[in-house]
Amino acid sequence: MARTFTREEFYLLVWSKPLTHLAKEFALSDVALHKICKKHDIPHPPLGWWAKKAAGKAVTQTPLPPLTDKLLAQITIAAGELRAEPELIAGAREKARILASAAMKDDPAPDRIVERTIAQLIRAKPNEMTKLAKVEKSGLIKLEVAPESAERLALALNRIAAVCVHMGVRITSTDEAAAFECDGEIISFSVTEGMSREKHVMTAKEEADLAAWEKKQAKRWASKDPWERETLASFSRPRFPEFDYFPTGQLSFELEQRYVRNGSPRRSFRDGKTQRLENMAADIAVGILVLAAAIKDDRLRREEAARREEEERQRREALQRAKHIEKRRSEGLEQLLEEVGSLDRLRRLVAALKGEQGLAKVGRVGEFVAFAESQLAAREAALGSEVLERRLTDAKLFGDDDDFDFRPRGFY
Repeated sequence: MARTFTREEFYLLVWSKPLTHLAKEFALSDVALHKICKKHDIPHPPLGWWAKKAAGKAVTQTPLPPLTDKLLAQITIAAGELRAEPELIAGAREKARILASAAMKDDPAPDRIVERTIAQLIRAKPNEMTKLAKVEKSGLIKLEVAPESAERLALALNRIAAVCVHMGVRITSTDEAAAFECDGEIISFSVTEGMSREKHVMTAKEEADLAAWEKKQAKRWASKDPWERETLASFSRPRFPEFDYFPTGQLSFELEQRYVRNGSPRRSFRDGKTQRLENMAADIAVGILVLAAAIKDDRLRREEAARREEEERQRREALQRAKHIEKRRSEGLEQLLEEVGSLDRLRRLVAALKGEQGLAKVGRVGEFVAFAESQLAAREAALGSEVLERRLTDAKLFGDDDDFDFRPRGFY
């Protein structure tokens, strides 16, 4: 849980032991502790000061300068994590704890979304079995707590909202419920209250109902009417709950359970034997910033992976497209070469027949030569530049539409 000091108390603490030792007690780096001291304008022993003091040499303690900003009058050291964390999470946590050092402790002004949520909670009808009222509306904080906890819940949520604003985080409305907006990330959250379960104790009315049922049962058993005895089994015994449930007053603040690759930031903050939710605002704000950093890193990684995958897909598609175009152009060229070869053979045949001495343009050979000459002229015209341009345009070849009828494979 976060620890709070006055500026004077923290100044005395800083001069009571080396910052490296103090940093370990707070689960901070000495660099982060230096930054907190600088932020709150608290002087600390210079390099070599502790060695001179240990050697019995005269040392001077720098006096605490007067305060210029009332917001810096208190220093809050948010709780650290004892477990090993990935570098990203540890770095984000340390930065957040430095920001949280100036977190406000006094009761802040009510947050608009918190006010609306608490008003809805007070109006909500509690569940008959659990005695908890549920708030689950667009733009409001998601809750399931007893109306009797409304006052303490309002205090806790307003403190959390105020510290979050101080650290660059705000509660915002979404289509589903209120959420935190931090560094461009939206983080949903909820508050629930615990319940205790006890064996059900029958009420006076339930005892009366049971006695009435037993009396009717006895009367039916004593009846001489067979029909009365046969219908006895269908005469249902009154049903009563096996257990009674009671709200415990213990509140639990839960951040959304979203998977992130880089570690598993803390998402749950609950009342304990000594800690209370309203005193955990700094810890919760730090948790939000850490989770937002992990979510952002995870999102950027996924976006980068998707970008690389898309680039690879486009590269492979471009290769397939180039092969498709090359194949169509080659097929078009082969067709033209066949036509040119056929035209050349026809030209040589006509020339040979016409060159024979004494060949008269009569008879079947003469008719064939005339037909071959007309075909020769038509084929030569078909291979002229103007006609060939039209043919290539119709075939969608050797232009911007070379990839006609291209369908990439293996992507969709």
